[in-house]
Amino acid sequence: MLLSELLAICRREMAAVPDAAPGEAEILVSAVTGIPRGRLFLSMKEEIGDASARLFPLVARRRAGEPLQYVLGAWDFCGREFRLSRDTLIPRPETEGLAELALAALRRSTVGRPLALDVGTGSGAIAVTLAAEVPTALVVATDVSYGALRMTRENAALHGVASRVLPVRCDLYSSLKCMERFAVVVSNPPYVSEGEWPLLPLPVRGYEPPGALLAGPDGLSVLRPLVSGAEGLLSPGGELWCEIGAAQGEAVSSLPCGSLRPLGVFPDLAGRDRYAGWTKPEMER
Repeated sequence: MLLSELLAICRREMAAVPDAAPGEAEILVSAVTGIPRGRLFLSMKEEIGDASARLFPLVARRRAGEPLQYVLGAWDFCGREFRLSRDTLIPRPETEGLAELALAALRRSTVGRPLALDVGTGSGAIAVTLAAEVPTALVVATDVSYGALRMTRENAALHGVASRVLPVRCDLYSSLKCMERFAVVVSNPPYVSEGEWPLLPLPVRGYEPPGALLAGPDGLSVLRPLVSGAEGLLSPGGELWCEIGAAQGEAVSSLPCGSLRPLGVFPDLAGRDRYAGWTKPEMER
């Protein structure tokens, strides 16, 4: 079978997937053949054998509604590929902005080997990115899910930072009792309210872990204690950065934060409120 024939088959099959995005056929063909997507159109006459046997099960999963990222078992985040499972959220472009804010804060630290804490790490995308981009940093990555932490370990090893990313299984309240002081605390916490849950796309509600999304009646049941408790986690001058819901900017700005000084609420690339930051004054009270 030629690559061009396989791509034609995949395009035909994917036409029956209602929520398929443009380019998914190329992504799937690249995954089953190992030919980078950027080289597909230069390799149309290449003989690839009977790759359709590997392709059809993946297409069937997409036709059943499973998100492409879970079908592939991996997705890109900040220029690196991260392995995924149904225990982890799908990395999204909005969260890359959160990683960039945390990374800038980590680079501002004057400590020789700065410590960072990623609360609710999931696949470890943020934790691994921080460790990979700041070679002196040590990152504690917490999550309540065994499956998520397994992915964190795999991704840390995949990107060569396993010695500087420490996965720890614990809930939020145990994370807040950590005796270390961190230069950066970062979290993409659950922030979907109970009222918003039915409005989410079906693939999100049907496949992504609800515990990583839902956060009580107002969507702030996880963020609220994290902000109020971060004072005891941060070193003087340290920063807390969190992702928030697009309609939560005003409510988040009013959250009790102890001695922390709010840095503000910032938009994502679409102009929606998406990130909130706080810092601990240099002089502890």
